[in-house]
Amino acid sequence: MLIVGGTGVIGSKLVRYFKEKNIDIKFTYLKNHLPIDGGYYLDITEKTPTVKFISDMKPDIIVHTTAITNVDLCEINRDLADLVNVNGIKNVIEGATISRSKIIYISTSAVFDGRKKEYEENECVSPLSHYGVTKAKGEEYVKTSGLPYLILRTDQPYCWIEKWQHTNSVLRVLETLGSQKTLNEVVDWHNTPTYVPDFVRVVFELCDKADGIFHVVGSDFINRYEWALETARIFGLNQELIKPINSDELNLPAKRSNVKLVNHKLLQKFGISMSGVEEGLKNMNSIRKT
Repeated sequence: MLIVGGTGVIGSKLVRYFKEKNIDIKFTYLKNHLPIDGGYYLDITEKTPTVKFISDMKPDIIVHTTAITNVDLCEINRDLADLVNVNGIKNVIEGATISRSKIIYISTSAVFDGRKKEYEENECVSPLSHYGVTKAKGEEYVKTSGLPYLILRTDQPYCWIEKWQHTNSVLRVLETLGSQKTLNEVVDWHNTPTYVPDFVRVVFELCDKADGIFHVVGSDFINRYEWALETARIFGLNQELIKPINSDELNLPAKRSNVKLVNHKLLQKFGISMSGVEEGLKNMNSIRKT
């Protein structure tokens, strides 16, 4: 198995989990490197080296985790977003076509516009942001590749991270309140937050058993303000420092959609249930970093 983007948050957790299960794992990195055997430098925006690398390695399964996930950056710099999020997966697919590898593509709730009450896996995509557009294009390339595939859509992943990795909503709450500072949190953004160790276990369970699209998200649909309050409660921090605001006060470049992904298919087909916010935060707190 090859993890493309093995030093990102989800990628690194996948590498460690599969290593613990004694699975033969190789992974790619761009800037940072895990202190684990099996890492290879790869820039997926470079077509020829990417195709050669994958076709030479011939992995049975490729988990594609690499993406620019900063929604506002994708809106401001669309060329960069297209280069990484669209051309990158095209290059990986070209290599995978030669090696006949299965593709597991990590996608997002942002492929939907949030106009429906909830979204199952078979809904037509309708992104609002350019980030969502790039991920929807990636999904389409995977689906039409002729290769076996899994598309796993997730939303607001959270967990402890390495120092070089992108932060998440939970860690922002912990850092801000831990410094006794006021935190402004948005009341009109709703998400289905996903505890990353849950996501990793799903990839392990489904990688060679399933094909198609699955929503791998937490079981609660909650706004950012309520999520922050729950985080403060679980970690014993001062909830009074959290102040509700509306998103229009932020004047951000990209539009956000309130998308409720439902994860019933996971439970119905494989008996897999995902943690709600309280359970995920309690699990995270139980392995609190010092």
